[in-house]
Formats: sequence, structure tokens, C-alpha cells
Amino acid sequence: MRNCNKWIFIYFIFCNISFSQISPSNKQKELEQKRIQLRNEIKKINNLLFENKKKKQSALSEVENLELKITVRNQLIKVNNQQANYLDNLIIVNQKNIEKLRVDLKNLKSDYAMMIKKAYQSKSAHNRLMFLFSSENFVQAYRRLTYLRQYTSYRKQKGEEIKIQTDNLQELNKDLIYKKREKDNLINEKRKEQKKLISEQNQRENLLKELKYKARKFENQIINKQKLAAQIDSEIQRLIKEAIAASNIKAGKTPSSFFSLTPEAKILAENFKSNKGKLPWPVSRGVVIQKYGTQSHPIVKTTKIRSNGITIATEDKEKIRVVFQGEVMSILSFKNSNPTILVKHGNYITAYKNLSKVFVKKGEKVVSKQVLGEAFTNSETGKTTIQFSVFNTMKTENPADWLLRM
Repeated sequence: MRNCNKWIFIYFIFCNISFSQISPSNKQKELEQKRIQLRNEIKKINNLLFENKKKKQSALSEVENLELKITVRNQLIKVNNQQANYLDNLIIVNQKNIEKLRVDLKNLKSDYAMMIKKAYQSKSAHNRLMFLFSSENFVQAYRRLTYLRQYTSYRKQKGEEIKIQTDNLQELNKDLIYKKREKDNLINEKRKEQKKLISEQNQRENLLKELKYKARKFENQIINKQKLAAQIDSEIQRLIKEAIAASNIKAGKTPSSFFSLTPEAKILAENFKSNKGKLPWPVSRGVVIQKYGTQSHPIVKTTKIRSNGITIATEDKEKIRVVFQGEVMSILSFKNSNPTILVKHGNYITAYKNLSKVFVKKGEKVVSKQVLGEAFTNSETGKTTIQFSVFNTMKTENPADWLLRM
């Protein structure tokens, strides 16, 4: 009985070790997905910001683009390191498990050989008959016969289990070889990315030297852009307040800082909210070049940028799409700025800034992915961008939390 328990215990050790190591790791999958995402982002940055530009970009714009690419490449190298380190740990664990499997398998085979030897010594029909006839009664004889049959079956089962565990050991060895190759590929990729990073950092430093004596000029340009952005944001806030007031008057309610929604508008707002993290991008192809919130300018570090949304670089003449069904609340434009479209989704509002053409009108009902207009391309930099914002009544929210795979 003790031998039987020992066999069962060893069998489960083999199964647990083998299959737990062969099954793919969630963390490994997450890191690989992140690596692919960052590689694709670098490709988009190259395609949208560096390739096929008809006009030479200004030094400031070029440095901004390089800064973005350097940031993403650093993230890629970091993920490569995490993947390599993680594989390193898996390789160490695999090596330990393989060694343990070899020792256990050796002991298993040794015990099995001993069992076969004893079975051989008592395999003659005479010995078996003597074993049965020496029983004290019929019940004991029947038990001994049952034992002989079970012993034969048990011996056959153990032989099959040794074969299974030998196969598992071979699988672990194959898995180990695969992980070592995967790690080598990651190390080679990291070296290539580091070379590119050094080249880009050198380009950036050379451009920064060129910009050094124009820092004050650029700082003033950034401040002026921020003033214009603040004017647009202030006008958006004013229009939202007007829309709130109008909704309350229409509903016959006292003035409030919240929309008075019709039953249909409430359903629309709930549907919009339930799609948080699943909304389509306002462009079919693009890369985020400025994030939401207050941040230092990538070049003029002493200057702070306040962004109520995100800025997306896209292709020339890219069509701008609404991210969810709703109603065009307003279309506004300022001197020295391009049109902005506001679309209302119940108590939520999405804003699409920096358009060159507008294809909708105020009060028009729109459906998800309907084209609102066309993105503006800066003739000096050759860069096509759109600013996208999300408002919950008067409060801005991070678009990255709303858009799919941001």
C-alpha cells in the first residue's frame, strides 16, 4: 500500500510540474501584446510624422516629433527588458524542474525495475498455484487471486505512466529551447532599438543646439498657442452653460448646473456611458502626440501645457468621424483658429477641434462614425492634427479612458 501511494504521489508531481510549465503565461502574453503595440506605434509615428513630408519641418516641430518617438522607443526597450527578464526566470524554473523530473524519473524506473524483477522471480504457474493453494480458506484464495490480477494491471499501468512522464520531460526540454531562442531574439531586437535610440537622441541634441538661442521666441509661441486654446475652451464652456440653461427652461425647471434630459436623452447618455473604453477613434489612423492634462512642453521644459483633451496626428485630408450617435450642438471658430464641432450625447459632449472643412450643421442628428469634417494640415510643418475632448456636462474627462485600445 505504501508503494502504491508513493507511485500516485510521484505521478501527480510530474503532471503538475509539466503542464503548469507548458501552459502559456498571462503575463508573458500581456508583455508581448504591449511590445507589438509599441512597435506599431513607432511605425505610425514614422509614417505620419517623418515620411513623405513635402516641406521641411521647423526645427521645433522636428524636435517635438523626435521627442515623441524617443519616448515610445524607450518604452519599447523597457518592455523588451521586462520580457527578457521574465523569460530568464522561466528558464531557471524550467531547468530546475527538468533536473527534478530526471531524478524522479530515475527513481521511478529503478522502483519499476525492482517490481519487474520480483514479478519475474514469481511468474511461474507453479509459484502462482502454490500461492493460491496455500490459502487457509476459499475467501483468502479468492482475495489472493484478485491481488494477482490487480498486480498485473498495476504493473502495466506503471509502465504506461513512465512513458507519459518521459514524454512530459521531452516537452519541457523543447519548451526550454524555445524560451532560450525567444530570449535571444529579444536581446537582439533590444540592441537594434538601442542603436536607433542613440541615433535619434543625437539628432535631437543637434536640433536643440540650433534652438538654444531661440528659446525665448519658442516660449512666446507656445504661450500664444495656449492663450488661443484657453479662449476656445472658455467658449466651449459658455456654450455648454447655454445648452444646460436652455434644457432647463424647455423642461420648465429652475436654473441648474446640470442638463434636464428627456427620456430619450437619458437613454442616449446611458448608452454613451456604457461604451466607455469601447468608443472608436475620431480618425481611422493616427497617433497621440499630446496627452490629456497639465504637462511640461517636451522641448521648453519650463513652459507648462494644459490640455483638455488629446492631440492626434493623422494623415493629410483625413476624415474626422463622430465617436457616438448624438446631435451637433454647435460649430465654432475663432480668429487665427480652425473650426471646432461639439456633439451632444445626452449630458455628455465630444469636441473635435482643428478642422479644415465641416460637413455637418448645428442641430443635425449624427450616427456613430459619421464624417463630421476634414482634419487641418499645417502648411509650415506639414503636420495634420486634430484635438479631441470629452465632457461630462461641464467637466472634462480623459479621452484615453473612453477610446478603444488607447
